[in-house]
Amino acid sequence: DEISNLVSVFQEGNGTVTRIIRMGTRKSQLARIQTDSVAEKLKELYPDLQLEIVAMSTIGDKILDTALSKIGEKSLFTKELENALERNEVDLVVHSLKDLPTSLPPGFTIGAVLQRENPHDAVVLHPKNAGLSLDSLPEKSVIGTSSLRRAAQLKKRFPQLVFENIRGNLNTRLKKLDEKEDFAAIILAAAGLKRMGWESRIGQVQLHGREGGCSVPVAVHTEVKNSVLYLTGAVYSLDGTDCLKDTMQTNIDLHDLVHDGAGERAHVGVTAHSLPLLALDAAEKLGTDLANLLLSKGAQDILTTARQLNDAR
Repeated sequence: DEISNLVSVFQEGNGTVTRIIRMGTRKSQLARIQTDSVAEKLKELYPDLQLEIVAMSTIGDKILDTALSKIGEKSLFTKELENALERNEVDLVVHSLKDLPTSLPPGFTIGAVLQRENPHDAVVLHPKNAGLSLDSLPEKSVIGTSSLRRAAQLKKRFPQLVFENIRGNLNTRLKKLDEKEDFAAIILAAAGLKRMGWESRIGQVQLHGREGGCSVPVAVHTEVKNSVLYLTGAVYSLDGTDCLKDTMQTNIDLHDLVHDGAGERAHVGVTAHSLPLLALDAAEKLGTDLANLLLSKGAQDILTTARQLNDAR
């Protein structure tokens, strides 16, 4: 610890010792843009802070010829960063929340979540299909996506289209779309396109489902209205023919900030200093109850079949 502390401070010409915060990130252009935005906000809050960005490649960045769901490894885009954090080589890491596993390693916590960007999925069309939509594309048009969840939802809505895997960062996927004839369109996160300055490529905004992970055909949507938390969950078969969907709700009072120990422990991987633990406990219980409800209706059978079909490919 003494050595790492020496590494992460430096002495300025005026004799002032300043802490250097080392920020871990993936090497992709989008990851760097997102990390830079976090660095800017930190500098606004702490002008004297010195920041060093440490970029590295992850398993998901290195293996590009295999579908994410078939690599057989968890934490595809986070493991190397987690290891660096554990070895005290960085002080914090910046992720897209969708890349995080459903449970964090012991001792890890999500310390802050920035204001959410556009949560929708976007259709990016091949230049020859400009002006069209998924509804108007010719039958059997091939649509590229790296997410089982996206593919399953879209197959249910557009059974006349063909959905195939496409891998790589945003730059790579757009190049594959534009320079070849393999795909009529690809599905990407609208947030990433906006952050890259490529909003003009969005041909259509699709899907009200939220990210449930790239490797499972699961979607979740959360909404808070008048101190009531509504949680909708859905499970899809890989071909989109089967879908189980349900909504549950629970009362939470986010305005009653009674000192019930809020923020004193990491709750489901999130350290929330401004939320009562009673509200966090209620939200976690709601998620568990909804999952059990869907399982009781046959979700496990759908997921097992989806896993078997995916493994067989």
